Amino acid sequence: MNIDRVPSRAAGRSDAASFNGLAFAVAYDPDAADGIKKQTLNSLAFLDTKLAEVHSGKDALLQVTVYLSDMSMKTEMDEVWCEWIGPRDNWPQRACVGADLGDDVTLIEIVVIAAQK
Repeated sequence: MNIDRVPSRAAGRSDAASFNGLAFAVAYDPDAADGIKKQTLNSLAFLDTKLAEVHSGKDALLQVTVYLSDMSMKTEMDEVWCEWIGPRDNWPQRACVGADLGDDVTLIEIVVIAAQK
């Protein structure tokens, strides 16, 4: 069994991993910028980097779960998401849920499963 892992700067976790042709990643805004639009942009840029590290990309996304600290921000997040995800051929199965993200500054976390290229 060969699992490749991309360590996180947080102890005890990886930002991405791959196994058997699948890539798994989690994204967040490492800078904890002000506002959901900026945090979404930063999280998606972080996701692009982590997916590349496990030989994948947004065009290979299969499943995405977006966690928001406040569901009233979903419309603003969706604006950024839709611009980033691109054409319909890139659209993964996606869910968005409200969650306590553990602090007052983290507004979004994104968890994905993708195919490797």
